[in-house]
Amino acid sequence: MVAFGGGIASWFALDSPAQWGALIAICAALALVGFVFGPGRAGRAAGWIGLAAALGCALVWVRSTYVAAPRLDRPVIATFTARVERVEPLAAKDDVRLTVAPADTLLPPRVRVSMKAEDAPDGLVSGAMIRTRARLAPPPPMALPGTYDFARDAWFRQIGGVGRAFGGVEIIRPGSAGGLEQVRNRLGSHIRERLPGASGGIATALATGDQNAVGKQDAEAMRRSGLTHLLSVSGLHIAAVVGAAMLLTLRLLALSERLALRGNIVLIAAGVGAVAGVGYTLLTGAQVPTVRSCIVALLVLAGIALGRDALSLRLLSVAALAIMLVKPESVAGASFQLSFAAVASIIALHSTPWARRTFMRRDEGVFARFGRAVLAMLATGLAVEFALIPFALFHFHKAGLYGIAANLVAIPLTTFVIMPLEAAALLLDSVGLGAPLWWLTGAAVDLLLWLARTVGGASGAVATLAAMPGWAFVLIILGGLWLALWTSRVRLLGLVPVGLGAIAAVTAPVPDMLVTGDGKHLAILGRDGVPRILRNRTGEFMRDVFAESSGYDGDPLVLEAAGFANCSRDSCVARVVRDGRSWQVLATRSSDWLEWPTMIAACARADIVVSDRRLPRGCQPKWLKLDRYSLARSGGVALYLGHRPRVDSVAARVGRHPWANRPETAKFRAR
Repeated sequence: MVAFGGGIASWFALDSPAQWGALIAICAALALVGFVFGPGRAGRAAGWIGLAAALGCALVWVRSTYVAAPRLDRPVIATFTARVERVEPLAAKDDVRLTVAPADTLLPPRVRVSMKAEDAPDGLVSGAMIRTRARLAPPPPMALPGTYDFARDAWFRQIGGVGRAFGGVEIIRPGSAGGLEQVRNRLGSHIRERLPGASGGIATALATGDQNAVGKQDAEAMRRSGLTHLLSVSGLHIAAVVGAAMLLTLRLLALSERLALRGNIVLIAAGVGAVAGVGYTLLTGAQVPTVRSCIVALLVLAGIALGRDALSLRLLSVAALAIMLVKPESVAGASFQLSFAAVASIIALHSTPWARRTFMRRDEGVFARFGRAVLAMLATGLAVEFALIPFALFHFHKAGLYGIAANLVAIPLTTFVIMPLEAAALLLDSVGLGAPLWWLTGAAVDLLLWLARTVGGASGAVATLAAMPGWAFVLIILGGLWLALWTSRVRLLGLVPVGLGAIAAVTAPVPDMLVTGDGKHLAILGRDGVPRILRNRTGEFMRDVFAESSGYDGDPLVLEAAGFANCSRDSCVARVVRDGRSWQVLATRSSDWLEWPTMIAACARADIVVSDRRLPRGCQPKWLKLDRYSLARSGGVALYLGHRPRVDSVAARVGRHPWANRPETAKFRAR
């Protein structure tokens, strides 16, 4: 499983088809040598590792070709007819997001369109035929190196354009209101009607897995406090649903003396739990963490039915392999990595002799049992937090440090209070008696939010990291896998690569300057580490991107207020000093006409020039020109200044993968 996933991950890490082919050839040669010439067990191990890695790389390569679909290469405004494939209410933004299949052959076969919720007509459901006018654009690439790559996800989802509708939509033919998607949407709307405000968004996420109803501030508080995993339906939620279904079934069947004495009610309860787990997985959209948890739960239930202990790394490997075979691209996503890292750390901890001795059930008093349970929960929380920190820093550039204490309260509160109350309230709503339980549910959710805001707002609650080198991240993963897979004292050798990777991550340089791919947005880091942005009216999204990519926990400041910058309405000139060298940066920030002779003279004085327009050839700065023409090929960039200045670009990160959003590699041109 590890080698198979490594082959998939290598395909994403390498740049070009030549490198992918070389990797497959090397791994195939290793497999051949191992199986044919390798001695004994070591040879077989080398053979299987090489074969699995080659198959993993080949599988994701084939899938990336199989899912290839036309996509836009420039923004267009179009009026089109389309069939609705999916409707996603974004309650926190008061928006509705549609995934549609346009009938117009001049457009990509699948696009995603958003609109205001008030403009969405009644009957807007999956299967409906609609007509709308929208501005569509290509799926956006990484804004900056190392940020979220929506273009990659859109490629595997076969989404060829994204945009926003002008006004509403006209329903030409209504669709059917059935299906799990409609059930999920109606359930979410019902919950938010019963629990308006922030608590309704959290309750919706717990019941349906839809996090779009959670407000941005609440989501950020959950992330900073280390509680964001509660919003993603995964092992905790599946375990609660399956456990509740089994317990209720056992209690009801035990009421019959005949069944209790002559029937295998444990087997029946396991079957009911399996049905409940699968149903909950489908209801919540079958996301990667949920599917993984459901597979693990089914294997555990099978072990219970057979009278065996099924909780092991082999079980986790089966779940991971099942997901990778169907969706190998999920390996590159944070969801897959975080969910499997968390479960692997729990299994690894409880497989140690110390954990078995310490947490083993004993014939002891109530207080001793309670203390042992608290110690087990605390140790498990520590293991999970340490396992997740590298992934959070790599993908999100920040990680909560007080999550252990917060989870010690939040997990029991969510599992044993909020979810049972919410389930009971939904059940009693069928007879109109759910109001008291909804009040209790709201109070419990409010307590959870208070905990998240308090912990997330505490001083030192969040660790930030501007950028983690890819090789350092790989070292940490390999060390963690070594710690998890071995059971003897040799597992401690895994601490060496983990430590080396952590040191490399902490000591990695912070970018001195960040520029987006359209040239409109720029941030320069001051000596205090605070990013200063070029445009005063920069939107909240770009502010967050600059803050995360700078490793700064706060809101960026404006460049014109910095002492090292001189700004006018049309441009800014900043002087950045790094390692004793002074760099003069010139950036335009308006669309007004500029006198070319003046601009060319200013370029000659500057070391770096940034603009969202195409600059004349005569504009030749001393080191680097980033205008519309050059940025269209490089994408967003991060500049590291000093004795050895270098440029890290989105194009270098994406390489020649099929979703690379470059003019020369455009897959589709709309009229």
